[in-house]
Amino acid sequence: MGQLSHHEIVQLLLSLAVLLGAARILGELARRLRQPAVIGELLAGVMLGPTVLGKLWPAANATLFPTEGAVSVAMHGFTVIAITLFLLVAGMEVDLSTIWKRRIAAFSVGIGGMVVPFVMAFAVAWFAPSLLGAKSESPTLVFALFIGTAMAISALPVVAKMLMDLQLFRTDVGMTIIAAAVFNDLAGWMIFAVVLAMIGQASSSGLEVWQSILVTVLFVVFMLTIARWLLDRVLPWIQAHLSWPGGMLGFSLVMGILCAAFTEWIGVHAVFGAFMFGVALGDSRHLRASTRETIDQFISFIFAPLFFASVGLRVNFFEHFDLGLVLIVLALATVGKLLGCVLSARMARFPRREAWAIGFGMNARGAMEIILGLLAFEAGIIDARLFVALVIMALVTSMTSGSLMQWVMGRTEQVRFWAFAGPKLFVPRLDSTDRFDAIRELARVVGGESRIDAIAGSAVSRERLLGSGIGGGVAVPHARLEDITEPIVAVGISRVGIDFDARDGHPARIIILLVTPASDARVQLQLLASVAAVCRDAQTVERLALVGSWTEFLAVLNVDAAAARST
Repeated sequence: MGQLSHHEIVQLLLSLAVLLGAARILGELARRLRQPAVIGELLAGVMLGPTVLGKLWPAANATLFPTEGAVSVAMHGFTVIAITLFLLVAGMEVDLSTIWKRRIAAFSVGIGGMVVPFVMAFAVAWFAPSLLGAKSESPTLVFALFIGTAMAISALPVVAKMLMDLQLFRTDVGMTIIAAAVFNDLAGWMIFAVVLAMIGQASSSGLEVWQSILVTVLFVVFMLTIARWLLDRVLPWIQAHLSWPGGMLGFSLVMGILCAAFTEWIGVHAVFGAFMFGVALGDSRHLRASTRETIDQFISFIFAPLFFASVGLRVNFFEHFDLGLVLIVLALATVGKLLGCVLSARMARFPRREAWAIGFGMNARGAMEIILGLLAFEAGIIDARLFVALVIMALVTSMTSGSLMQWVMGRTEQVRFWAFAGPKLFVPRLDSTDRFDAIRELARVVGGESRIDAIAGSAVSRERLLGSGIGGGVAVPHARLEDITEPIVAVGISRVGIDFDARDGHPARIIILLVTPASDARVQLQLLASVAAVCRDAQTVERLALVGSWTEFLAVLNVDAAAARST
């Protein structure tokens, strides 16, 4: 009694295999089309759920994904674990030090990008709830708080991936977007935790609403202070005495699930506890890039696809599609986010193009919006029509943000970084073994003793904010100066490799210092794209790292470029 029967076990395993297989295949297809994988994963659920398979072959849909019974309960359990672990990974993407280092611009854009859309959406939901299809039994305050949060939040994982794909992650614009998105995520999930506490979301602790809110605030303070301190001291011991990466992976999952259980117990959803533990864990300086990548790969390619595909099983997207409601939600979300972010970025002294790029970048909602919508749907705050509108809004904003950023930045002409370098700007053997010393060594080549402090100072300050290692043995530090009109590029080769804090953990053997005019943000992006295009091939990087002169460096570039065009 209380166990799955033989038939139910077969049914459950078949359901999981079909759902995960379809999600992975369509997720990879979405990546090939340069779209977030979540789009393909969600589409897999739509095709297997009541929207498509339920209409074309109802018996197969009912067999694979029953809505009642033990198999349905087991599937729900899997999806709860999946979403909990995914929020653990999302929390690890939050870099608190990045927020602090870029605090002026980050707080300006983050507050503007949060407050303006929140207030606009809250006002509409409060004064005209029927316009957004509010359920008659939903308390107006709870509904308005949720709508404000849903319109204000950004999707940090999608934003980060988009910036990496566009080679914007380590630029001034990219770092500001990331820092502001981190702020939005933290603020948004804290508000949503309060919303769940207000409706008494499955609390087994017996706490009153105000007690749940107080405990939630204390939990956040604990995780961002004492827990961070403890993790920073525990991680070295774990890495020294437990097997790698299993020991670190096991510790992360156990602690993340325990924190999730605690927040579920106090009446706030489990995902909030996992998210906050991820924030505390990801902020530790002892968490290696390779360990972070292992945890990310394990969860993002197994559990996350299961969850996002399961979203498509919840409702019939055709039956509950309301074009008017979709347009209202899309307009409310986009106008509020753009207005808040662009105005705040301009106040932070960003040029007009960069301000609009920040606005479009922050408008990507992706996975976070879908998770938020599903939790609200399950909690009874919103109905199926609004849930479908939120999912469509999340997909549309995620698919268009990257293209709109490229368009507003005017990235059209092709630029080759070596066109701004030359024999006098090439160092075949760097003496430095430290990244900051290497930057000064290349800065001396660019500007001589008279300009070394200005160039190195600008580049080092950016390097302290975010390491310029792009992976694959390449680093691209950058300086922006007011008194130059054309870019200058210096190239240095390190025979032993220098740690530039690359995500893949590999030391940089090729260091390319970009010195660009402060008045032209586009050229920095174009040069970064040029470096990434050349150095994405590991064999090219290996050959470049062995050259002894500028002529040999150009020869490798030209031969490899010709070979790439002929294949």
